[in-house]
Amino acid sequence: MSKTANTLHVLLNQQVVLEFDRRKKIPDIQLEYLDNMDARLDAGIQLGDKEIKPKDQLEKAQYVANSMVNSLLKNDFNQAIAMCTYLGDRIRDLKQVVCVGQDDENGIKIEFVYDRSLPQQQQEQTIKFFDPKDFQKQ
Repeated sequence: MSKTANTLHVLLNQQVVLEFDRRKKIPDIQLEYLDNMDARLDAGIQLGDKEIKPKDQLEKAQYVANSMVNSLLKNDFNQAIAMCTYLGDRIRDLKQVVCVGQDDENGIKIEFVYDRSLPQQQQEQTIKFFDPKDFQKQ
């Protein structure tokens, strides 16, 4: 299978902002983090005064994708990468997360794409795991 068929791409206003290559092994510590995320999501999500318990994996994925976009908008790339990794690992047939809009009153629309991969010429850099201590903002 080609790299494209095994890759999840996250696009924000037609720009590739994250890429997750499913052929690469996720380090055990990151897998443990994803398992903990699943447990917390199963226990319920606090949204304002409401606690919501996702009914299925898709509802969890929608919450995670929303959190990923919020993290990107806040330049919290470590959190955005973790959310992208969750989506790439837990929703194996997801090919693209397409986000369109602005951080304003109209918001950002998030669409899950399962039936088409990103064309090769639009692809960006693969997510690489690193020690957070080595991360420096530019």
